[in-house]
Amino acid sequence: MRQRSFCTGFMLAALLAGACLADNAVPPKFYKLDFVVKEVEGAKVVNTRSYSTMVSTQQGGQACSIRTGARVPYFTGKEYTDLFVGVNIDCRSLTEEANGLSLWVDADVSSVAESTTNTERPFVRQNKWGSEVLVPLKKPTLIFSSDDVTSKHQMQLELTATPIM
Repeated sequence: MRQRSFCTGFMLAALLAGACLADNAVPPKFYKLDFVVKEVEGAKVVNTRSYSTMVSTQQGGQACSIRTGARVPYFTGKEYTDLFVGVNIDCRSLTEEANGLSLWVDADVSSVAESTTNTERPFVRQNKWGSEVLVPLKKPTLIFSSDDVTSKHQMQLELTATPIM
């Protein structure tokens, strides 16, 4: 009987301690992430595309994904096959920092360019980036940029993180 009272008391104390810790837990914060893909020539923006998602800081920032694109059929000489072109953006490991929002971003932007040769296979431009980034809140921030190897264009990825109240 005495051992049973001790076990019951111990379990009650453990439950109360867990409830106290749960009350002190930091609630997750939510953010709207606005990604803008820009194609730039010199100082002039020649094309932009926008993509948005909502994320939270719960448990180290759950992963988010944006997928958009098209399948382009082309003839290989024997059969038709599809090639996926478009935009894939993944983010994870969201944490709030004193000076902004930290997160890991993977981005893949591809498109079919006009072919400069007489082949039937499409000429694909592709930009792939991946890195941990720190962005200030409510300010558009250039997080990735790369030159197009076939032209004088540059592809850029900009991110704006806005807290949601």
